[in-house]
Amino acid sequence: MKLPLIFLATCVVAHAADSLSPLKEVPQNVTELWAGYDPQKEPLRTEVVREWEEDGVVVRYLRYYIGTFKGKPAWMAAFYAFPKSAKNLPGVLHMHGGGQRANLTLVKFHASQGYGALSVNWGGKPMEGARPGEANTDWGAVDPTQNNVQGYFNLLPGVKFLDAQESPRNCNWFLITLGCRRGLTFLEQQSEVNGKRLGIRGHSMGGNLTMYVAGSDSRVKVASPSVGGSGYRTYARYGLLPQIRKVTGDLELFRRTMGYQFYAPRITAPLLHLGASNDFHGQMDATYATGARVSKKVPQRFVFAPHFNHRFYPEQQVSRILWLDQHLKGGVKLPETTVSELKLKSIPILRVTPSKELPVNRVDIYYSVDPDSRSRFWRDTKATQDEGSWEAQLPVMDLKRPLFAFANIYYQLPKPAALPRNQQVEEVCISSLFHEAKPEALEEAGVKTSGRTERVIDDFKRGFHDWYALGGNQRPLWQYWTRKVTDPKWRGPKGAKLALTIQSEQPNVLGMVLHENTWRRYRGKNRTYVAEVKLKGGTAETVTLGLGDFKNVTDGVPLKNWEQLDELGLVANTTIRGAKPIEVAADPWQGPQPVFKRLEWQLKD
Repeated sequence: MKLPLIFLATCVVAHAADSLSPLKEVPQNVTELWAGYDPQKEPLRTEVVREWEEDGVVVRYLRYYIGTFKGKPAWMAAFYAFPKSAKNLPGVLHMHGGGQRANLTLVKFHASQGYGALSVNWGGKPMEGARPGEANTDWGAVDPTQNNVQGYFNLLPGVKFLDAQESPRNCNWFLITLGCRRGLTFLEQQSEVNGKRLGIRGHSMGGNLTMYVAGSDSRVKVASPSVGGSGYRTYARYGLLPQIRKVTGDLELFRRTMGYQFYAPRITAPLLHLGASNDFHGQMDATYATGARVSKKVPQRFVFAPHFNHRFYPEQQVSRILWLDQHLKGGVKLPETTVSELKLKSIPILRVTPSKELPVNRVDIYYSVDPDSRSRFWRDTKATQDEGSWEAQLPVMDLKRPLFAFANIYYQLPKPAALPRNQQVEEVCISSLFHEAKPEALEEAGVKTSGRTERVIDDFKRGFHDWYALGGNQRPLWQYWTRKVTDPKWRGPKGAKLALTIQSEQPNVLGMVLHENTWRRYRGKNRTYVAEVKLKGGTAETVTLGLGDFKNVTDGVPLKNWEQLDELGLVANTTIRGAKPIEVAADPWQGPQPVFKRLEWQLKD
């Protein structure tokens, strides 16, 4: 049911006085940066653009006053939702990621679960379902959106920046964080919300904001960033280029005032980091390193989806919902972080002892020898159970490579938990701490080289355990990807061919895609090669492809060798993005998904 347009309060006149005083001294750390700002001080004027009801949930499309900067007012558009006639609700603030917008689906979901939920539109993109002329975010005289990209790593003055001198307040993140903190003020002032029970969440760039807000606002009672908010982005590791290679202004000042590792010690709210093991943005190693700076008095969990980049499986995704419920509604208590130990013996061992709060369904132990967290393949090794603990051997073939390891523990939930879009999840994943041993530590401990290269990439006896799936619920669009081919254990030998044994119910065209130097421009150009395979259908068949069968999507040049491959994909259909998008296996897939039986490297005897 749609209700008439309602205005709770409107402010259309520019404020004469700025919300922030001119700088007397440039802030030198996080404490100084936020010392002079009170997000509750200025009146919070709210403009309701539109209001309606859906399934017992009241939804408002609104704007609230952020503040006045350089003489012009700034307004934040948002969606706000709550269950009708409810009182004393916990509140949750959602901050969207880069290129995204306020999330209507998410606020309606949280409202259906008993929250007052606010999703802010800090990036200013058109609001979902907005009608012509309806109000949106307006930053006034400043611009911290992605229309001003250089501002995320900038301290210097400029037309769209706040201060007339070099200052961390000229960094986009400062103003967006301020705007989100005003979102907390909005929530605590709503009659149906208990302002003492506020949680925050955000994905990607929203994960960054989650860490900034949690580290600067004591009203936050629980926080969960995902694939964002990982510190040390301007530092190099293992000789790799830093994640951020250029800061405009004083690099050390930027680190001290905008580095997430300096916000982490200030966080007092329970914190759950939701991540993907191969994320390009919230990199795994840095996430754990940032979490290590959080006080041990603060409850903290890490949850990582194996093989994924910037997304999760439901068992990981649900952990954040349960974390918010636990600390704002007294819901199911998530298990404590697993006790884990990396033992450097002749063959290294990772031993984990799961928490006992919930029944353990399974334990997966992963390890890798690749220093680049974005492209590393996580080897899964068989974990054996000994009473209440699990352990697995981690054989390494080269002592000049570092060793990384972690475990995922899957716990049975007392009852299914809800996710958006009517999903139900019966178990939750909690990750162990992250373990790392540098080459010198391996040598000092007397670790011996063991294991050997493998020609069989996968026999699929465990399905796609070493792969990640895309489009799996859409029959004509399924894709399966693995990074096994980047691991020296499974890298294609010189002179080898790639052989796939597969059974398709009907004749079809299968796409095979190879990515070279994914995220590894320090090693060479990022290239994509494609081969299309015609399947006869009916019985199992083996297709064999050599280097010349894979053509570069840009210039048609054949693949020269297997040495710099990072990903291999088996796809029913996909589009390779670029200046001229290329569709792979364009004909719709006929029949059910095929049965994959074996993928291996073949060499002539």
